[in-house]
Amino acid sequence: MPTLKGNLHRHDRHDPTARPSGDCVIDAYEDPGTPDTHGGWAYLAWLARCQPWRSAAGAVLASVWMVLLAVAPYLLSKAVDDGLEPGDTAALAGWTAALLAVGALNAWVSIMRHRTMTRVRMDAYFRTTKVVVGHAARLGSTLSRGVGSGEVVTIGVGDVQTIANSLTVIGPGVGSVVVYVFVAGLLLSVSPLLAAVVLLGMPVVALLVGPLMARLQGTEAEYRERQGVLTARIGDLAGGLRVLNGLGGKGLFADAFDRDSQRLRAQGYRVGAVTSWMQALGVGLPTLFLAVVTWLAARLAAQGELTVGELVSVYGYVAVLVGPVAFLVDMGYQLSRGVVAARRVVGLLRAEPEPDTGTAEAPAEPAVLHDPASGVRVVPGRLTALVGARHAEVTALVDRLGRYGPTDVAWGTVRLDALPLDRVRAAILVADNEADLFAGSLREVVAGRRERSPADIARAVRAAAADDIVQGLPEGLDSPVTAQGRSLSGGQRQRVRLVRALLADPEVLLAVEPTSALDAHTEAVVARRLRSARAGRTTVVTTTSPLLLDQAETVHYLVDGKVAATGRHGDLLRHEPGYRALVARDAGDGQEEEGGENADDAGRAERFGEVLGSAGAEPDDIDAEEALR
Repeated sequence: MPTLKGNLHRHDRHDPTARPSGDCVIDAYEDPGTPDTHGGWAYLAWLARCQPWRSAAGAVLASVWMVLLAVAPYLLSKAVDDGLEPGDTAALAGWTAALLAVGALNAWVSIMRHRTMTRVRMDAYFRTTKVVVGHAARLGSTLSRGVGSGEVVTIGVGDVQTIANSLTVIGPGVGSVVVYVFVAGLLLSVSPLLAAVVLLGMPVVALLVGPLMARLQGTEAEYRERQGVLTARIGDLAGGLRVLNGLGGKGLFADAFDRDSQRLRAQGYRVGAVTSWMQALGVGLPTLFLAVVTWLAARLAAQGELTVGELVSVYGYVAVLVGPVAFLVDMGYQLSRGVVAARRVVGLLRAEPEPDTGTAEAPAEPAVLHDPASGVRVVPGRLTALVGARHAEVTALVDRLGRYGPTDVAWGTVRLDALPLDRVRAAILVADNEADLFAGSLREVVAGRRERSPADIARAVRAAAADDIVQGLPEGLDSPVTAQGRSLSGGQRQRVRLVRALLADPEVLLAVEPTSALDAHTEAVVARRLRSARAGRTTVVTTTSPLLLDQAETVHYLVDGKVAATGRHGDLLRHEPGYRALVARDAGDGQEEEGGENADDAGRAERFGEVLGSAGAEPDDIDAEEALR
């Protein structure tokens, strides 16, 4: 089951028509545009097109900066030939002043180039972040079914930064090509032989570096793939560590993780080998270049074909070219990595949300929710409980009732998948007991995007028995809550999620294990108040807790995903041995004080054992996330 469901989002407090000034990077609330998802190269080109003036300015400033670097040796040669050698002090002073002026101007150009390229990279970074986050939000529950959690994490942690860095091609990359041609033209006026050597140098660099770039893309892509898998495995282990430890399976999964880490490290060495060759060429080729051209220039000077000033200028020109050639090699390296990262982002952006083709009208009055696959009928206005030994079957039923995935559930006389999705989300809320909690004040966390009155919040807080949470925080509802509620205990997080669900006040509330992390006393209070707070509204809970089942008006007992018996809790206890054994086992297991999750962990441990037994496989062959789900 997806961990983030329903239509609760952070409160929007911005002006959607606001636009940033042209000198700033993309605004936090600005529309990032429609990315080009034809491929990695197309995506990088789109990022450049999104900021055309800044990209052009970066290319121009970088070109001017590098050209002025090449002008300095020319001025120096003129100072030697026209001033120093003939002893003309005025000419020497004039050329020296010109050299100083060019240096000062170039310092300013360098600062502006660096600022511009920093904005280019920042815009690409934030734009990609907004595109990825926005698309993930649009995918909703489809995200967890189509894209691995490790893939999303790795995109956010590494790929976005790699893509931004690859845009250095706009500044230093263009400037390197311009100054290369410029220096070749200056050398042509000095010696056609030297100009020919310089012009032939770039094809040689391309021939040497090109195959390495292709190989780097392949090894980098494989490394990136393994990195995403390993990141997902880390999440699986962290989420189920306590259950694995209780089953004695922690060592087995740790060994599998160790093997995956070794493979990733080996692949990293292969990437590093190619990278080291590219970086070695980036340093070695310009040095070799400098040596060859200097040797030729020295021979020409010894033969009297070059003046002393021209010899100095040639050395200066080639010294200037060391930087551009190194930039071009590094540009190839950054582009290779950037294309691989962009392809991963494009792969995520190509994932499509659940198609919404519904056009039917929702029932005008409260209606029965009927799931033909299980036989469950949810009568409107009542508190209904779903009980099953297999957690996966019960949550699959909730997914169908909430239209998360394919479903043939009927709402009254209309199929859910025939209704517009936004209408379904507005009326039917799935409250997962592991749903995400966003960072912010407690008031923002529970209120979502709508303004809530203090009275409404107070009623929801009391119904979820969360009064002590509010009273225990230093600033009450205005106290900050960290992402995922890490500043709260397990039981407090669960009650905060319940407050959020009750405050949304949906027509149909589907609550998954809403009290599994609560102690018996708090659970009893929540059970009573939940029934009262939702009186006259349709509420469905999945649970095996006798305290919550005793408050339910209808209980559906599921066996193999189908209704085996329906009735009140007491009647099922007397007449259904399987139900009695399941509920009695849950009651006998006991529960820790709030913050503990013994009962929930016991169920997860049993489900883990069921997965291993049914698959007939060793733990290494079982995906941890699926096993613990």
